[in-house]
Amino acid sequence: MEHLIERAVVAIYERYSEPIHLEELARTAMLSKFHFLRVFRCVTGVTPGRFLSAVRLQEAKRLLLTTSFNVAYISAQVGYSGTGTFTRRFTESVGLSPTQYRKMSRGDPSIQMKRAAPHLMSKVSGSVSGTIDAVGVTLSSIYIGAFDSPILQGHPAASVDVPEPGTFRLDSVPPGTWYIHAVAHGSDLPTAPYCDEPLLVDTVGPVIVRPNRQLDLDVTVRPLDWSRPPILFALPGLDPVPTAT
Repeated sequence: MEHLIERAVVAIYERYSEPIHLEELARTAMLSKFHFLRVFRCVTGVTPGRFLSAVRLQEAKRLLLTTSFNVAYISAQVGYSGTGTFTRRFTESVGLSPTQYRKMSRGDPSIQMKRAAPHLMSKVSGSVSGTIDAVGVTLSSIYIGAFDSPILQGHPAASVDVPEPGTFRLDSVPPGTWYIHAVAHGSDLPTAPYCDEPLLVDTVGPVIVRPNRQLDLDVTVRPLDWSRPPILFALPGLDPVPTAT
């Protein structure tokens, strides 16, 4: 069944700049619309619509890094009819506006990522701790964050950089339902299709964090593959550097 969903994912990557309807993707996967929707979400963790939106914003990130096109042109190239809607969704997902993202990636010291969104901070909080592992690969430092989406996007409720596989702890996590995302560069990994960088990732969730309680879980990062939605949150040191002049 997964190979049928992969056909739909390939179609999304190849046609992200066009209007794509659920019925078309279901036909590509040779499934009924309702069966396709259920299986797609089971395989990828998100709906086809959210996967498509993530692919469009990933391509916008790439164009901001590798070209000198202005924001209006890029928004049209990735399927948005209005620059305002594109800029809002990009900023909500990446954590920076398109212009700020381009500046940060070019080393502008005035652009700083927030470690946690102010509106998510809580006086009463819990924590998430556990072990992080990677099988048979050498890693850079590992970024771990608590996000409110199965896609790594938006602002983290809490985050930490872990220098190597082992134990980790996320403190000051507001009570609520979160997804724990981990991402790192791998050494000597082949680049996955549609991914600019050889990354290892894992997502655990949804998990419930309770006030003044510690949640224990294990994370194992694996090479990014076609079934995972693109990483949208701007991660200094993990996003590719620009090549445009």
